[in-house]
Amino acid sequence: MDNFKLRKAEPKDVPDLLRLIKELAKYEEMEDQVKLTEKDLLEDGFGEHPFYHCIVAEQRGELGVNGPMVIGFAMYYFTYDPWIGKLLYLEDFFVMQEYRGFGIGSEILKLLSHTAMKTRCSSMHFIVAEDNKASIEFYKRRGAADLSLEEGWRLFRIDKNCLLKMSLRKEE
Repeated sequence: MDNFKLRKAEPKDVPDLLRLIKELAKYEEMEDQVKLTEKDLLEDGFGEHPFYHCIVAEQRGELGVNGPMVIGFAMYYFTYDPWIGKLLYLEDFFVMQEYRGFGIGSEILKLLSHTAMKTRCSSMHFIVAEDNKASIEFYKRRGAADLSLEEGWRLFRIDKNCLLKMSLRKEE
């Protein structure tokens, strides 16, 4: 499918980004977990010090609200691992169901790989839901290693309430 274009997300894409984030959450059966607003995405990704970067895939010829229809996205940021250095962390990656199988996801991953190499990252990290077999196979076909199996890493989260409690706790 040569009918799509990849480009860096712009502030005008925020409504489409939120739409796709919600579609991804629905796909993962986690719709109720999306708390972000368009305002959050705009401030956090397009301010003076953006917390994330984003690539969008748009279909040429099919119009959305702000121009060509945005049909996929990849949200990422850079982080640092004290053992291996700079990393590109792929936070979210989604292509609308009806546009899968046309190479759009592969091209997004290729562009992210190019970005990682250009910025001298040692690797790209990401998380995939355990039951998302199609995505796991997609990444494995491209050389991804499953660290949860190979190295035994586990993902943890400290939510906002716990962060607040810890920040207020007296020194022990």
